[in-house]
Amino acid sequence: MSGFPKLLLGDCAEKLSEVEDNSVDLIFTSPPYADSRKNTYGGIHPDKYVDWFMPIAEQLHRVLKPTGTFILNIKERVVNGERHTYVIELILEMRKHGWLWTEEFMWHKKNSYPGKWPNRFRDSWERLLQFNLQKKFNMYQDEVMVPVGEWAKTRLKNLSQTDKIRDNSKVGSGFGKNVSNWLNRDKVYPTNVIHLATECNNKNHSAAFPDQLPEWFIKLFTKPGDTVLDPFMGSGTTVMVAANMHRNAIGIEILPEYFDMVNAAFETYQPQLFEHREIYEPGKS
Repeated sequence: MSGFPKLLLGDCAEKLSEVEDNSVDLIFTSPPYADSRKNTYGGIHPDKYVDWFMPIAEQLHRVLKPTGTFILNIKERVVNGERHTYVIELILEMRKHGWLWTEEFMWHKKNSYPGKWPNRFRDSWERLLQFNLQKKFNMYQDEVMVPVGEWAKTRLKNLSQTDKIRDNSKVGSGFGKNVSNWLNRDKVYPTNVIHLATECNNKNHSAAFPDQLPEWFIKLFTKPGDTVLDPFMGSGTTVMVAANMHRNAIGIEILPEYFDMVNAAFETYQPQLFEHREIYEPGKS
């Protein structure tokens, strides 16, 4: 029955073995970034990050359905005054192991506070990398359409007459750059930039993201009854949102304090799910 979460306590590199082959429709997760969360997750040196993550990626490859999607929220860090390349290296290595790097979304943190360093400014974005196993996968684009609102009127004010009557697309989309084609529509498709405020520290976790972030991707890549996996569960945002959206949710967390926190959250806020949940612990089947 959908909506009832399965929570696994332990290292996802080991606990993923308890997840069946080809059983997951969407993997949405944010692993510890390189050299981050040292006081909780120990931190992984940027030079060793790819070697650390690839055994996990192999397990994720195994459990994901051929029609499924893997969304990886990750961010490079600055080392000795320049951005480290471990994210790029990870993408290249995953492609060697059969993953298709299909798309890259950007999460614009619209409430980032200002800041500067000698050679750069404050980051206000994070990557959400999309990986798939094959070119044809489940994607429900209409589920994330957004209202046009006043966009058409304001956009047209800034266009010349030439821009308004540009030729339609020659590749079959039907719209091309003729912006006036979008005038009489209630909704339009979004871009790959997602504008969301960061989460305040009300989830007792240093890296919690807003509920709307996994919600958007769950809408885009799954239907009710599908299975969503977060192998780095943390404060449980993904599994909570997935369960509330009537998806099967699987969460894996290595730290008992966060694992217990998610249990308590389900008991407090989702009693109807808590009664039916399946909890997996090390050494127990």
